[in-house]
Amino acid sequence: MTRRILALLATTFLPLHAHAVEYSQVQSAQSAIRFTYQQMGVAVDGHFQRFSSQLSFDPARPTAAKANFTIDLASIDTGAPEGDEAVAGKPWFHTQAFPTARFVSGPIKALGNHRYEISGQLTLKGKTQEIVIPTTFTPQGRDGVFDGQVTIRRADFAVGEGSWAKFDLVANDVLIKFRITASSK
Repeated sequence: MTRRILALLATTFLPLHAHAVEYSQVQSAQSAIRFTYQQMGVAVDGHFQRFSSQLSFDPARPTAAKANFTIDLASIDTGAPEGDEAVAGKPWFHTQAFPTARFVSGPIKALGNHRYEISGQLTLKGKTQEIVIPTTFTPQGRDGVFDGQVTIRRADFAVGEGSWAKFDLVANDVLIKFRITASSK
């Protein structure tokens, strides 16, 4: 009788482990990190062309997930070469001293219906802040798509120093949006 119960339990739980999927291979060509801010009351959009990542996400075990993204700040595309050059300078990103921004995830909270909150630390221009990013995850066969956005305040990271520290020309709030496509192993 005990053998039958053990056999029944083993066959009951075996399919759960066989169907577990871990998404860990970020597909850079299908992924994007974008931003929007207000300059003189007009929305300005841009994106970063290069980033590296480490990701481990199993929808069956979201609390064990890990994410680490490093953004090459010199790869910024503001839509204008003179804008790209200006934000690389000392008042803005100061890419000579701080070439990258980095996000390292901490706890991930499942909210249900493929929605999550990802807590983590964002480091930009030598300053680190705890942020929480609302994110959705959509499985698409062997791939999964993570969509999320968070508003940060540029002053928290000393982005825009000197005469740019005021918010009359460039707003303090910057909306960061991402779409990350990852494949399973």
